[in-house]
Amino acid sequence: MTRKTAADFDPEVLKLFDQYVHGGINRRDFLSSATRYAVGGTTAAGLLSALSPSFAAPLVTPDDKRIATRYVELPSPQGNGKVRGYLASPAGVKGKLPTVLVVHENRGLNPHIEDIARRLAVDGFIAFAPDALFTLGGYPGDEDKARELFGKLDQTKTRVDFVAAARWLQQLPEGNGKLGVVGFCYGGGIANYLATQLPDLLAAVPFYGAQPKADDAARIKAQLLIHDAGNDERIRAGWPAYEKALKEAGVHYEYHVYPGVEHGFNNDTTPRYDAAAAKLAWQRTTDFLRARLT
Repeated sequence: MTRKTAADFDPEVLKLFDQYVHGGINRRDFLSSATRYAVGGTTAAGLLSALSPSFAAPLVTPDDKRIATRYVELPSPQGNGKVRGYLASPAGVKGKLPTVLVVHENRGLNPHIEDIARRLAVDGFIAFAPDALFTLGGYPGDEDKARELFGKLDQTKTRVDFVAAARWLQQLPEGNGKLGVVGFCYGGGIANYLATQLPDLLAAVPFYGAQPKADDAARIKAQLLIHDAGNDERIRAGWPAYEKALKEAGVHYEYHVYPGVEHGFNNDTTPRYDAAAAKLAWQRTTDFLRARLT
């Protein structure tokens, strides 16, 4: 069966799905609104199913011999007490390696984000992907349940947990002490946030993430590589004011918009994935991190 792409869906359905994914509407509202676009034997529930992630084919499998992986718990006394995450490292490499914090979307540490950590390990980085849902029992294995749990998080404590995870990763004995962060959607917003909080963060790569307050731009010392989707009106609406603040603060940044693609274009588990844009964004990301962390 041919894999569906964003082009197979009415743009209004994609907008509805974006609202659903980010908590603007619930499942019932999505199904009710999407019914008018369910044609040719397709149902609204079928549209939702087709747009939802499939984790069947990771790019780098957990047993890949090029890498070593394990789960780690670390203290976060000012946050939720503990952080648990997925650590992926290149196997058999001598010398200290650059470190990258990987921040998930608004569904916790799902198989796709673990795959992202493994991809970074294959590319020569020590990658650590914390699970914000750990305090609520961890990623539940179901995307809808994960989104529901996500709404119950204390985001103030969760942000402290990500700072604790970044500090822990930066101090790993096998690391070189140079830290970057990559985040997607919610995680893109966290990547932007961490850039305002960690003066020794060297590189931040937010994929379609919410911008921090313009007033916080002056606190950023990291270099930024920002990826946005051309069709992502929700996220791009905040860019002009943020860009103005970055320029006024003298922050070094690169901004890339990928024309004609959707929010989530890098996530190869959903139809919103765009192979060409994702390949280019990932190459830019690894080049950027390698230049600043090695």
